[in-house]
Amino acid sequence: MTVARCLDIKIPVPTWDPELYGRFAAERGRPFADLLARVGHDDPRLVVDLGCGPGDLTASLTRRWPAADVVGVDSSPAMLERAAAHACPRLRFEPADVRDWTPPEGLDVLVSNATLQWVPGHLDLLRAWVAAMRPGSWLAVQVPGNGDSPSHALMREVAATPPFDAHLPDVLTDRLTSPDPTTYAELLAGAGCAVDAWETTYAHVLDPAGELGDDAVLTWVSGTGLRPVTDALADQTDLRRRFVDAYAARLRAAYPRRPWGTLLPFRRVFVVARVGGAA
Repeated sequence: MTVARCLDIKIPVPTWDPELYGRFAAERGRPFADLLARVGHDDPRLVVDLGCGPGDLTASLTRRWPAADVVGVDSSPAMLERAAAHACPRLRFEPADVRDWTPPEGLDVLVSNATLQWVPGHLDLLRAWVAAMRPGSWLAVQVPGNGDSPSHALMREVAATPPFDAHLPDVLTDRLTSPDPTTYAELLAGAGCAVDAWETTYAHVLDPAGELGDDAVLTWVSGTGLRPVTDALADQTDLRRRFVDAYAARLRAAYPRRPWGTLLPFRRVFVVARVGGAA
């Protein structure tokens, strides 16, 4: 079975705004660094960053592995346009849908950072990728694990109330609820990999300078988890504004601004696997 056949369902991927997504670049970049710190390959020749976004983190892979060719892959034209500024002889960017992508021959390290939470059934993708990768190669995946946090629960709560419920059927699915580390560990260990799986809750202090007022968390989710809603209501400006207003009021109560900033606890799940087991 090919990777493309693993998933029978095609759910639209949200549109992306690189400028808005990059507003909290330092906070979004920390998990990437923590993930890559556990990859043990010393001298890969081909590295792929699947779901590369604006490409700044992908570019860091050329510094981590100076002899490697690095390929960033993303389905968003806006993200790829931004990423192109980082291109160089050892770094290129390509368009592809993660659901249809297959590991190229000679792949040494596959990285997927904060992407697979958008793909229902992505455990099947991981199984197929590992089956296609050669022994000694590495897989490194990070996904948000905060689908039950107030930032997402309140979004679903507003979406379920009139008049929004009539316009947002199935928009907020469970795709942002990622498996826990043990699920990933069992899957990949069962596929013959040596596995390191863990989770971390980051306590982000957002916007200490107060530029965003009471809406720091709203700005954060506007670049990620809120995108399916704003996409679905793109042609209904008034309804979109009403949704955001109702949601923002709930966020302010759940994540109050303090004199030193707004605290956002954010859980993330990590798994690093060496294909074919230990060296």
